[in-house]
Order: sequence, then structure tokens, then C-alpha cells
Amino acid sequence: MKGGGGGAVGPAKRRWRGLAIGVLFLVILSMLVPLAFLLGLHNGFHSPGFVPLQHNSHLGDRTQHVDNLVRKLSPTRPKDILKRFAHEAKNETSSTDATRKNQQKKGIPIQPQVVLQPLSNRNINRDSGKTGMERGVDENVGLCELKYGSYCIWHEENREDMKDSTVKKLKDQLFVARAYFPSVAKRPSLNKLSRELKQNIQELERVLSESTADSDLPPGIEKKSKRMRAAIAKAKSVTADCNNVDKKLRQIFDLTEDEANFHMKQSAFLYQLAVQTMPRSHHCLSMKLTVEYFRDESFDEGLTEKYSDPTLQHYVIFSGNVIASSVVINSTVMHAKDSTNQVFHVLTDGQNYYAMKHWFLRNTFRDAVVQVLNIEHLILDYSDKTTVSHLNSPLEFRVSFYNSGNAQAMHNRTQYISIFSHSHYLLPEIFKNLQKVVVLDDDVVVRQDLSTLWNLNMGQKVMGAVQICSVRLGQLKSYLGESSFNKNTCLWMSGLNLIDLVRWRELGISENYWKLAKKMSMKEESTVLASTLTFQDLIYALDGEWIVSGLGHDYGISIQNIKKAAVLHYNGNMKPWLELGIRKYKVYWKKFINRKNQYLNECNVNP
Repeated sequence: MKGGGGGAVGPAKRRWRGLAIGVLFLVILSMLVPLAFLLGLHNGFHSPGFVPLQHNSHLGDRTQHVDNLVRKLSPTRPKDILKRFAHEAKNETSSTDATRKNQQKKGIPIQPQVVLQPLSNRNINRDSGKTGMERGVDENVGLCELKYGSYCIWHEENREDMKDSTVKKLKDQLFVARAYFPSVAKRPSLNKLSRELKQNIQELERVLSESTADSDLPPGIEKKSKRMRAAIAKAKSVTADCNNVDKKLRQIFDLTEDEANFHMKQSAFLYQLAVQTMPRSHHCLSMKLTVEYFRDESFDEGLTEKYSDPTLQHYVIFSGNVIASSVVINSTVMHAKDSTNQVFHVLTDGQNYYAMKHWFLRNTFRDAVVQVLNIEHLILDYSDKTTVSHLNSPLEFRVSFYNSGNAQAMHNRTQYISIFSHSHYLLPEIFKNLQKVVVLDDDVVVRQDLSTLWNLNMGQKVMGAVQICSVRLGQLKSYLGESSFNKNTCLWMSGLNLIDLVRWRELGISENYWKLAKKMSMKEESTVLASTLTFQDLIYALDGEWIVSGLGHDYGISIQNIKKAAVLHYNGNMKPWLELGIRKYKVYWKKFINRKNQYLNECNVNP
């Protein structure tokens, strides 16, 4: 019986023993997986719960943000977290890329995604600049330019070496220690290590609360940092709840990444604000000139007969910037073979009218004459006067083409264009007696005699302008709606434009523009489209050597091209009169400023 009983029980014990071994194996395996995360394999995992910043209010509510991130953590989704921030702009269009891949498989031609972005609203004054990388910097810079425009160019040029590296290293140690401390503190057998870790955390917190720079750190900080490193090493060597540590570290990573993204957007915003804000010295100059105009009554404008003489060469400038307008006129006159037949018409707004008037009454430009007009006081025969009651300087846009996964290719497909504003379509009405005018933007510098422009035979064309055939109307069809147009029509640039006012009046260019602009709801984006459609097949293409554009955003313009050009156009954010201007191009602009002028010295105007 005993032998029979032992034979019956033996197999059952063996089965239970096998199950016990299996359970033990699973327990060991479950401990190895967190250990693998602790050893660094978790770097291949990332939380999908990143939410792009809209404003900085979430930074003050970190607890709620951490809870949201914890709920969204998924340790089974491998991603390369080191490349995610760099390719943020690319990831934003991932759904579009998927659609394009499907189209490519089916043989459907892929159209590039075009984004037309106005660089600024410059209706108040031109002093703010025209609000949008150095070529070949790196891929991340190219992607950044598509999102932030020329801020990234300026950011690369002004990049500085990291300062206060010790403070940053201490903060990193503090983050890691805080991540390990909860797991260590829960184990009674590690009380000594828990107290040591806690003491080091408190010491670093006290030091960092009083020190924001390396120069503020106390003398014995290296010893404290060394003790913290030793405590962290001990905590890492202890078998802990690696899942919690991993979650905590990834929470800290997400918070840090959110803050980095926020500060990136904040710095880009501050850059745009610096571009759009009138410099204090320029504001001082405008105010001082206005006061002096009403104080001094000894000037008489005179020479009014030249202003409407059609046999002379008439140049028109729309601007609210005294210095910029003066540079344009001075550079044009200095390179003219004969300045006696040159007449300049500066159209400005009521805010800058008296400052402009006093400046050009006090300063002479060889034998040329300058007329200053207040566009707000002109009698206009348009039914909708509210749209032209203020000065609209030339508008600028950035056109970005998302047509490739390659960052450098996308960078090469970013174009900056400048175009006429609403105010420019009043020219035939303002200058009723004139037959031809040359329109100059106030961000140009003339380097050659422009008199040959007046001898050009444009045939039946209305305007002579430099065209940009890298951007065509067909690529902007998503903005044009149902309008009829030739998709191969090139966009044209303002800056240097020869206008046949007789032909303009015959074809009713202004009326056509107002109809198109009204149809397109008068938005800034519609201005470039309405202008292009209005002058479709009416542009006389000037030779590319007449003008070189991009000196306000492009670092890659060759010196040879600059020397050959008759006109330099500083289109872009980085205007030469701003501190943000590109240094190597400023020299061509600054040479036409009279640095001995009394008002410039009193207001410390030194671009």
C-alpha cells in the first residue's frame, strides 16, 4: 500500500515541482526586464504624450502636466527621442506624407505643399522693418527656417558657447537623484542610503536656490557634486522599482523638452518683436524732427513746378522711415550722372509726415529735389477709402515648399518675396500728370546710374520688374480658388519697378486689382495673389543683374553678384538699420548715412 501510494503521489509532486520552476523563471524574467530599462535600453522608448505648447501657462501647473504625461506613458513604443525635437516640423506633416506615399504608389504626381506666410503687418510705419540660414548649416536649421523664418539665421549667427555649465550639471544631478529617491526611500533596509541621498538633494537645492551662475557657486561645490555622484551611483546599483524610475525620468524629460520648446518659441517671438518695434533712436529722431518742423518757420519748399514735370525722372518711395528713405535718395543721387532732372516723391503717413518734411528741407541731395506727401490727406476718387486711409508699405511674404523629406531640399524651397501693397495702386491717381515713374522700396541701396531705365522699351507691358520663376502661380493654386490664371506665370518682386502710368490707366490696372482684392477678402495673403493676377502677362522682365535681393535674410549671397548689381534689396527681417541686420551687408547701406548730422548724433542713431 505504501509503495502503491508513493507511486501515485510521486508524479503529482513532480508536476507541481515543474510548475514551481516555471513560476520562478517567470519571476526572474520579470525582474530582468526592468533591469534592462535601468541599464539604458529604455532610451529607445518614449512617451507619445507630447503636446505642443500654445502658451506658457502650463509651466506653472507642473503637477497636472506630469499626471497627464503618466497616463499617456507607453513603454512599448520605440522611438528615437534624440531626433524627435529636431524633426518636429517634419512630424507635423506626417499625415500629409502618408497621403503622398499612397499617391506615389498609385502613380499620381505629388504636388508640393505651399505655405504663404506674411512676414509682418507694416501698416503703422516702415521703421519696424518687413517682418519672415545660413546655407548648409545643418538639417535642423533648414527645418527651423521653414517654421520660424529668418529667426533661425540670426540664431545661428549669434550662437554662443554654453555658459554656467557647472550649474547645469548640478541641476542634472538633482533631477536624477529625485528620480531614484522615491524607490530607495520605500525600502527600510536602505535607510542610510536614503538619508544620504536626501541630504545631498537638500544641499543642492539650497545651493541652486542661491546661485544662478557659476560665479555664484560656493567654494566647496565640487566636493558636494562628487558626493552626489557617489550617492547616485549607489542608488543605481540597488535593485529598485525600475519601472517607476523610468517613468519619473521620462516625465522629467518631457517637462524639460516642453520647456525647451516653449523657450524656443518665446525667443522667436521676442526676435519678431525686436524686428517689428521701432528702435528707440529712430523714435527719438522722428519726434525731434517733428518738434523742430513746427519750431522753425524759415524754410520754403518751392520748386513745385518740377514735381509734375513729365519730362523729368520721377522716383516714388513709400516709407515711414526717415533714415531709410534718405539712404535710398542719397545712394541714387550719388551714382547719377546728372541729378538735375531727378525728382523724388516720398509718400508717408500722418505720423511721420512732418519729420520727413523737416528732414528733406534741411538736407540737400546734389541737384535733385524731394517732395514729401501725406497719403492720408490726398484726395482719392475711390469708393472704399477706408482701405487706403493709411500708408501701406511694400509687403513681404515667405513661401515654404514642403515637397521632400530631405531637410536641405526643403530649405532650398524657401523663398522670400516682396510685393506691392494697396497704396501702390493709387499711383495713377496721385501723379495724374506723369507718364512714367520708378518705384523704389525704402530698403534698397542704389549702386549704379538708373537713368538707362527711362530708355527701356517695354512694348505693351505695364511694369518692368525682376521675376522669380522658382515660385509660380500654379504652385499657389490652393490660395487662388477658382480664379482663372496661367499656372506657369512667374511671381515678380518689388524693390525696383519701372511703371508706365499711361498704359496702366488704359488697362484699368487699379480697378482690376481692387476687384480681385475685394473678392479675396482683402487679407494680406490675398495681396500677393491679387497683384500677381492683376499684372499677369503685363510684366516686362528686367535683367537679374539690375537688382540682388535677399540681403535681409540670406547669408549666402556672393560678393561678385553684389558688385555687379545696380540695386541691393534688403528684403527680409534683418534690415540694415536694425541691430539684427546682417553685419557683412550693412557696410553697403551705412556708407550713405551722414554721421555728422546733428540730429543723428543727438539721438545716437548708429545702425
